[in-house]
Amino acid sequence: MFKQIVLAAAAAVTIAALAGCATGAAATGSSASAEQAVAAAAEKLRVAMIDPTPAALTALVADDLSYGHSGGRVDTKDSFIGDLIAGKSDFVTIAITDQTIKVVGNNAIVRHTLTADTNDSGKPGKVQIKILGVWQQQGGQWKLLARQAVRTAA
Repeated sequence: MFKQIVLAAAAAVTIAALAGCATGAAATGSSASAEQAVAAAAEKLRVAMIDPTPAALTALVADDLSYGHSGGRVDTKDSFIGDLIAGKSDFVTIAITDQTIKVVGNNAIVRHTLTADTNDSGKPGKVQIKILGVWQQQGGQWKLLARQAVRTAA
């Protein structure tokens, strides 16, 4: 079942990325400036996940968010934001390393390693996961459309 969820999420990420390619939509500005804008949005999301507010998260997350967690759970926009606000998902620190960004039309593929100290539902922990995110330009802003997390070997 877990394998099916991961494969379904990976397929959704791929379809979202390819949809931008099929439309032939061009990113506004140069590729370098688009990559910088995506990097800035990704950094805002990192900060918002540590100190979450509904307004900050809503501004960064697409209405159609599909977030596949490393444990197999899939979040929507509402459940992702709700869990962060309620402390069910509580990030004390988040460090992003090895980030790459590839802009394709109005979509961007962002890969990185996320290392964090957590306090999910009051239980301290540590996590290191690989992230594949698809960001989409919507109304002139980059929003997280799909994200897949894979836990790395300890």
